[in-house]
Amino acid sequence: RISYDEALERIAAIREAADDPELKELLAIEWGDDFGSPHETELTKQFDQPVFVYGYPSQVKAFYMEPWPGRPEVCKSVDLLAPEEYGEIIGGSERMSDPELLIAAIEKHELPQEHYNWYIDLRRYGSVPHSGFGLGLERTVAWICGIDHIRQTSPFPRTLNRLNP
Repeated sequence: RISYDEALERIAAIREAADDPELKELLAIEWGDDFGSPHETELTKQFDQPVFVYGYPSQVKAFYMEPWPGRPEVCKSVDLLAPEEYGEIIGGSERMSDPELLIAAIEKHELPQEHYNWYIDLRRYGSVPHSGFGLGLERTVAWICGIDHIRQTSPFPRTLNRLNP
């Protein structure tokens, strides 16, 4: 596992060592930017297994993620990046349990608080510190099976002629 900050340092080193001007341009990134596919691809080439990247900037993650102690600009989040150009297969985080902190985050993200009152009430009336994650099932299957395109892993892929299963 590596931190977002270490991942940025590694990407900067890869970018500096690159001979290809197009790759240099694709890998341009600043602290606070989210990783794109080129960043994830080049980063995972340094590992022969999936790698966890943790401690992303709060500004690129969901509003409900718990801030890192002593670094409010960073949240307690993690992504699992698969090698071989498959990218992020799992994203997770610790969720905010303090209702006042949650309200401040909703306001900071300029979201309508009335849409989230039920969510705030969950924190207000008995929540405990907890975490959650999402797994991209089709992407995980593609990586495990070595399938080139995610479309081939979906039981009901959307096509030009079919938008619903």
